[in-house]
Amino acid sequence: MTIRASCVVRGAWLLVFATSATAQTLEQRVARAPDGAVRFSYAARPGVYGNGRNVISWNCRNGNCSNQVENYRDTDHDDWSTPCDSGPVRIALTKRGSAITELRAYVGGQWRSTTATDLGMVSTREATTYLLALARQDNSPAAKKAIFPAMLADSVTLWPELLKIAKDANISRKVRSGAVFWLGHAAGEAATKGLTDLVDDGGADRDVRETAVFALSQRPKDEGVPALIRIARQNPDPELRRKAIFWLGQSEDPRAISLFEELLTKP
Repeated sequence: MTIRASCVVRGAWLLVFATSATAQTLEQRVARAPDGAVRFSYAARPGVYGNGRNVISWNCRNGNCSNQVENYRDTDHDDWSTPCDSGPVRIALTKRGSAITELRAYVGGQWRSTTATDLGMVSTREATTYLLALARQDNSPAAKKAIFPAMLADSVTLWPELLKIAKDANISRKVRSGAVFWLGHAAGEAATKGLTDLVDDGGADRDVRETAVFALSQRPKDEGVPALIRIARQNPDPELRRKAIFWLGQSEDPRAISLFEELLTKP
């Protein structure tokens, strides 16, 4: 009887401990990890693939990918290749005290056996909340690098948070421009509207607004071309109008040609 009671007490204590650990945010778990390497993983959205090392592709369909980056130089394994995996996204942080001094993102593959603190698989909501909070910390060298892997997460809508970052004058120009660039890859008309609003915001930084014009040029033509035409016709900033006209010239869209004819023939 005594032994059974003791087991019940011990089981209750373990349950409380587990519940407490589960209640911790990812930010708190990273903060409590010892200095050095800290890592976690989460599900990638459909169409995201990687070789587990230095190549990440996205917007992939039927074996074709419209976007790809090579994150890091990787010359150690040039004599062999790794098949592409559809996930997970893997994040490797370097932690020094309360600061994150480095961030690396991978897709697919597996962790090599190291002494890193591995926080395991986390939800995409936890991961993106942490990464975008890190992006807002300009004192972190990893700030700009944090946005890209957040965009790879499955089943989360991030463009509203990216717009907040893009419009926040307290965040560095480099990070805000990065947010605007990835807004250009966010799906849906709402993202395009947000970009045009940003271009029209006379109080926003010029470089950030120019990046928004570029991002519109990367949208599907049915979304991006009408927005660029409106900027070319109506925006009071002549430099932004010039940028819009330039990107319209790259589109080869008949509506752009009609605009050029209109501009060149009007008295």
